[in-house]
Amino acid sequence: MNTHRWMSRQFFSFYLTWGIFLPYFTGWMIHTKGMTVSEASLIMSLGLVIRGLSTLFVFPQLSEKFSSKTLLNGMTIGTFMALLLSIPANSFTSLLVVVLFLHFFYPTLMPALDTAAGVLVQHRQLRDYGKSRSWGSIGFVVGGMILTLFTGRFGDEVILWALLTGLFAFLCLGVLRAPDVLSEKPQADETHKGGLLQLFKVKHFGIVLIVVILLQAAHASYYNYGYIYLQEIEAPTYLIGAIINIAVIAEIIFFIMADKAFRSFSPGSLLILAALGSTIRWILVFAFPNVAVFSISQVLHACSFAMGHYAFMQYLIKNIAPAEIPKAQGIYSALALSWSTAVFTIFGGFLYEIEPGYAFLGMIVCTIPSLLVALVYKKLERKRELEAEMVG
Repeated sequence: MNTHRWMSRQFFSFYLTWGIFLPYFTGWMIHTKGMTVSEASLIMSLGLVIRGLSTLFVFPQLSEKFSSKTLLNGMTIGTFMALLLSIPANSFTSLLVVVLFLHFFYPTLMPALDTAAGVLVQHRQLRDYGKSRSWGSIGFVVGGMILTLFTGRFGDEVILWALLTGLFAFLCLGVLRAPDVLSEKPQADETHKGGLLQLFKVKHFGIVLIVVILLQAAHASYYNYGYIYLQEIEAPTYLIGAIINIAVIAEIIFFIMADKAFRSFSPGSLLILAALGSTIRWILVFAFPNVAVFSISQVLHACSFAMGHYAFMQYLIKNIAPAEIPKAQGIYSALALSWSTAVFTIFGGFLYEIEPGYAFLGMIVCTIPSLLVALVYKKLERKRELEAEMVG
């Protein structure tokens, strides 16, 4: 079967739903379920905690017992059930329980898909990870654009029904034939029982993880305050959606070209470029508080997010055994994509109340250390290459 087409299809169909959930689900709770902004924010913040616990501990454990295909389908069914339970949930308590249940299953699909892609690359069944992943970014944009048309006509109630429809389609695609290696149940002798700490024995895993945690944490202010900051600097309302999507388009272009354009770049070199681009991005937003510069800075999302994520995937593919990839993805998802973002959201909010631009400038407390650590890793990487050449 065509594994590139299969992986691209899975990325597209999942991220199409994520493009509905991430920007709109909080608004659905507020406008449809009657939650206040503070109540909805608390629910989603606690959801991030559960998301981190699920991806850090539950996902790696299940990956030792079930095939990638079974795990993807199981998590999708759990997500679908949680969304169905949200229909009758009308109180704060009931909605909190349902959303925590949702966060236990739904975000786990992200590391599960990246794990599947990593395994396919290692087994030489997927040549270009970047091109397949670009379909996820395309799906994210398409999901948001389609939903905008329906919410304008039918109101915010349609958000939940769009999510249910998208997840049902993703489940239907999931039960179709998958690459054989993803349908194989892990063998007992292939799974290492050393736990999560076992990964830190892999050379330089810890230092690479520090870099990507800092890189992803630096997006906290953008994800949470980018929309209201554009209103603050008087961006035309009808252009805000387009300005935000510049970042996703830059991400798509990067993933499409990454496998060829950066084939000769090591993970260390990519991490340095990502940290440098991220630092420049947030300084630009602070130094020039106008719509034009903010729009230009959005192009640097290709560095700050996409290149950092791609570099981590390249490191995993080259250095981590297939049986250990789910653990590595779980750690990355929990620490880089969940908890660090939650912590720096609070930090960014404190700065935003002082001066909106400070929330973005404050993110260099992540990007500059990430640049320094990436430079250290690059030296270690080069030293390792020289040692390998001498042995060879």
